[in-house]
Amino acid sequence: MGVILVTSRSFSDGDLDLVARANAAGHRIMRGPAHHDLAELRPMLHGADAWIAGTGAVTAEHIAAAPRLQVIARYGVGTEAVDIDAAAQRGIVVTNTPGANAAAVADHAVGLMLAALRTIPDGDRRVRAGDWSVRRGRELGAATVGIVGFGRIGQGVAARLRGFGSRILASDPFLSDERTREAGAQPADLDDLFRTADLITLHAPGGQRLVDADRLAEVRPGTILVNTARPDLVDEQAVAEALASGTLSGYAADTLDGDTAASASPLLASDLADRVIVTPHLGAQTTQAVDNMGRMSLDDALAVLRGDAPAHPVTSR
Repeated sequence: MGVILVTSRSFSDGDLDLVARANAAGHRIMRGPAHHDLAELRPMLHGADAWIAGTGAVTAEHIAAAPRLQVIARYGVGTEAVDIDAAAQRGIVVTNTPGANAAAVADHAVGLMLAALRTIPDGDRRVRAGDWSVRRGRELGAATVGIVGFGRIGQGVAARLRGFGSRILASDPFLSDERTREAGAQPADLDDLFRTADLITLHAPGGQRLVDADRLAEVRPGTILVNTARPDLVDEQAVAEALASGTLSGYAADTLDGDTAASASPLLASDLADRVIVTPHLGAQTTQAVDNMGRMSLDDALAVLRGDAPAHPVTSR
C-alpha cells in the first residue's frame, strides 16, 4: 500500500469521496498541514510515495526529505511555489489541475464586478447601521471591461460578460489577436487597455507587477479594479492612494499581499471600506471546483504510482 500525503484543506471535501477512491486503488491518504512547515512535515514526507500539495511552498528541502516520493500533484493551477527543477533532478513528476477551478473563479470575478459597481457590501453595512441613503451605481452592461490575462479564466469571464452586453477588451502576450477575437474579446495593448477600460479584471500569472502608480496614473477617473489572480500583480499602496484620490472608484479582490497576515494592508484602512471589497480566497471554493481539483490531482498521482503517464504534467522551467 502506498502513502499519499495530502496538504490541501479541501481535498475530498466536496461531493466526491476521494479518500475512498484512493483506498480502492490500494493507497492510504495521510493528511498534513496546509502551511507546509518543514519541521512538521518531515516525518510525513519520509514515508510519502505521492504528495497532493496545496498552496504552501514545496522547496528543495521538502523534496530532499521525501526519499520515496514519486509525484507532486499540485492541487490547483499555479506551480510557482513548487521547485520543479529540484523535483526533476530526483525524477519526481510534477502535475497540476489546469481548468479545474476556471468556471468558479470566473463566476467570482463577475460577482466582484457587480458588487463593486453597485456598492453592495457597503450598502449592506449602511442598512445594518440604520442608514438607508442611496449610492448610485453603474451597470455592467454599460461598461468597457478590460481583461488582463486571457486564458481559461479570462475567457470564462468574457463568456459571462457577453450576457450583460459589456464591451470586452483583452490583453494577453501569449494569445494571438485572432484567437482573442474568436474567444469574444477585442485585442488590446496592455497600456491601451488601462487607459480605455471602465473596469479592469486581472487574470494573469503571478511573479510580475502589472498595476503600479505609473499605470494607475493613466486610467480613466472612477475606474474599478478587480483582482482574483495573485497579490503581487498589484502595488497595494499605489492602489490605496488611487482610491483615496478618486482615480479608482473601487477595488475588489480575492487576495491580499500576505493574505491572512495582511491586517496592515493599506487597502484595509477604515476610510477605504466603502470602496474596497476583499474576500478570503473564495474564488475556487465551490463544490464543483473542489471536486475537479481533487479528482484531477488524485488521478494523476494514482497514474504515476501505477507507472503510467499523468494527464497533466508540468515541465521543468
